[in-house]
Amino acid sequence: MRFDLEIPVPWSDEDKENEQVHLMSLPHPPPQQGLIVGYALTSKKVKSFFQPKLERLARKKGIIFVAIDQSRSLLDQGPFDIVLHKFTGKEWQHVLEDYREKNPGVTVLDPPISIQHLHNRQSMLQVVVELNLSDSYGKVGVPKQLVISKEPSSIPEAVSKAKLGLPLVVKPLLVDGSAKSHELSLAYDEFSLSMLDPPLVLQEFINHGGILFKVYIVGEAVKVVRRFSLPDVDKREQLSNKGAFRFPRVSCAAASADDADLDPSIAELPPRPLLEKLAKELCNRLGLRLFNIDIIRERGTRDRFYVIDINYFPGYSKMPEYEHIFTDFLLGIGQSKYRNRRRLSSSRTSRPNPKTDEIASSF
Repeated sequence: MRFDLEIPVPWSDEDKENEQVHLMSLPHPPPQQGLIVGYALTSKKVKSFFQPKLERLARKKGIIFVAIDQSRSLLDQGPFDIVLHKFTGKEWQHVLEDYREKNPGVTVLDPPISIQHLHNRQSMLQVVVELNLSDSYGKVGVPKQLVISKEPSSIPEAVSKAKLGLPLVVKPLLVDGSAKSHELSLAYDEFSLSMLDPPLVLQEFINHGGILFKVYIVGEAVKVVRRFSLPDVDKREQLSNKGAFRFPRVSCAAASADDADLDPSIAELPPRPLLEKLAKELCNRLGLRLFNIDIIRERGTRDRFYVIDINYFPGYSKMPEYEHIFTDFLLGIGQSKYRNRRRLSSSRTSRPNPKTDEIASSF
């Protein structure tokens, strides 16, 4: 099933001003002196991503970050070796396509149409369903879920027909980068379902020890950390609670569980071979290289995992050693481009020249 959703990303005057201030703070040597990475990000993302340690390390490695001014033609800026962004929309997609056509050597991270796929919670998890990953290390699926786009009064009947069990996690269907799109609620009874506000996704709640695993992907690099999540719900609590309770975003920086004293059966990280296989498959199927996966382990099991969310270009500053991982990733792209150019140049110079061969054969 294909979803053609266009979610415009506003570029405010404040964003432009913040981006230009950041641009002025960085050096601008000629392109041959370093890897030029143009970035088009919101001021909020710039503030969280461009930490001083990242900028110092990047300069040391010869990586130059340059802010892209979206009020000007992209063709008049650069040239860039890499374009780093988090935007979608047809207009921005056309801008990038036009720039790539005239600058075939540029690498765009990542295609807007691929990023857009993660703006819908139904389509993002459908990829995991189709993958149906299962091996000797475990099985990865998604919670049973239902997409609701009709009137709230029809929700209880729809839930009954789908045979979803309570309680249910309630999430907005669309992910547009706003705080509201990451809010979630837990609905304990059928009556509360008719009070919800579609469009939304209902997921069966799976007890997971109150811990989720946030798996960061940067190209081929995979890094996993623990985060506190919603607590388990027992039968008594389910019967005594009525209504839908709203929870704040549970995967924030303050919710780190890496140093918490946890039951080993809950704290144990998912097997690395399983995560690497999952990350590689999703990279290929989604056409993305910068995202994270939120995974939970079903309580009482060691090898039953569920993907509950996928986010593009997440808060990498919360990932340990993100400065080294990200700069190495960018350098790897630059080195690959350099090797390809040398290979192409070598193949051209090694081609037989008919005239030269003819002269050589006459001696």
